[in-house]
Amino acid sequence: MHTTGVYAGQRAENHDKRVFILTRSAYAGQQRNSAVTWSGDIRGTWPVFAQQIPAGLNFSISGIPYWNTDTGGFFLDADSKGYPELFTRWFQFSAFCPMFRVHGTTRPKEIWRFDDATQKILIDYDKLRYHLMPYIYSVAWKVTSDGYTMMRPLVMDFRTDKNVFNIADQYLFGPAIMVNPVTKSKAASRAVYLPAGADWIDFWTGEKHSGGRAINASAPIQTMPLFVRAGSIIPYGPEIEYATEKNDPIELRVYRGANGAFTLYEDEGDNYNYERGKYATIPMTWNESTHTLQIGKRRGSFRGMLKERTFRIVWVAPGHGAGIASTATADTSLVYKGSPVRISAP
Repeated sequence: MHTTGVYAGQRAENHDKRVFILTRSAYAGQQRNSAVTWSGDIRGTWPVFAQQIPAGLNFSISGIPYWNTDTGGFFLDADSKGYPELFTRWFQFSAFCPMFRVHGTTRPKEIWRFDDATQKILIDYDKLRYHLMPYIYSVAWKVTSDGYTMMRPLVMDFRTDKNVFNIADQYLFGPAIMVNPVTKSKAASRAVYLPAGADWIDFWTGEKHSGGRAINASAPIQTMPLFVRAGSIIPYGPEIEYATEKNDPIELRVYRGANGAFTLYEDEGDNYNYERGKYATIPMTWNESTHTLQIGKRRGSFRGMLKERTFRIVWVAPGHGAGIASTATADTSLVYKGSPVRISAP
């Protein structure tokens, strides 16, 4: 009722500004109220960090899709030696939560407060989050329009694979990206189970792995293992410094190996005009048998929409279309004007 009161009150006062509530209390039905819940004023320790992952997955699967933590923990013990490593691993995980935020006491946590080597890793994951903004915003539309959830325990999408039933530290972030946080100090690798029924492509290398088996994934301090489901299409935006800076060109990373689809969603970025139909969607499908990518007819429009946008198509392969940086040389580029386009892959 608390978040209901805030939501209804703000909507009544100002329809041009989306309600946003950050709360550490939650109850069934809160998903209606534009609220993000965080896991409370937790301690910054490895065991507490490890507990956050199943906590967030259980919270999401209960029907409340927006959740996050105080990255690095709110409270720190007096002896925080080795904290940069814990903060780095936590920061990597937080980049794949519905909300990405740092908060806490005891010691400063701004990126520039850490040593140069740690800063480099934190900046990389900050950039990665921004590159994924077109993907994340489109998945947020699925939450609104389809009752979807961003953090997805593996059992949600691979319910016929009994091996995933008790996996509490891996999850899908949206339909495409499997996230595997590292929760042990000094780790250089971690066990990752690749669910059956799909092939999986290493985000960092572009190497393909068959599903239905466990692997030992490389995980030096710079790397949290990420695997993309074959058949995925990920709209990967340009390097930016704030969410509304620019969203063109968009690199379309196509992970071949199965049929797939994704819908790119866009709107004005604030207000509730989308409730009145002021938004646009661009459907995309990959056909594995014909090796063709179909970018469909754009549906809808909104104020400020780009009439033309550039898509840089990348057929992900080992060493190509992998990692954080935008791909230097796209396989093909096109100016999309809203009409259907078909692109053939080699």
